[in-house]
Amino acid sequence: MNAPAEPTTRSAPTVSPARRVASAVSLGMLVVLVPWLTALSFVVSLLIGSDCCTVIIVASSVPDLVEAVLDGIAAVIFGILAAIAAVVAAIFSLFGL
Repeated sequence: MNAPAEPTTRSAPTVSPARRVASAVSLGMLVVLVPWLTALSFVVSLLIGSDCCTVIIVASSVPDLVEAVLDGIAAVIFGILAAIAAVVAAIFSLFGL
């Protein structure tokens, strides 16, 4: 086989820091706005569908359930991170660092 006539080199990426920040901000806003809009539309749909104010009681108990689930998930995640930190600390203590 013949060698390529021109060297194949990759050009440096031309992504500026401003473009990275703008994309991070836009994705962050998307992650925050989608749940808020979903919850808002849920509550509005309940109010329109029921013609009664008792739906507000049901809608106010939903965030408590979500909060309890998220607290449980956070406890598990922080427990895993604590175990990882304990293992790393044990490894460092073995070598006297």
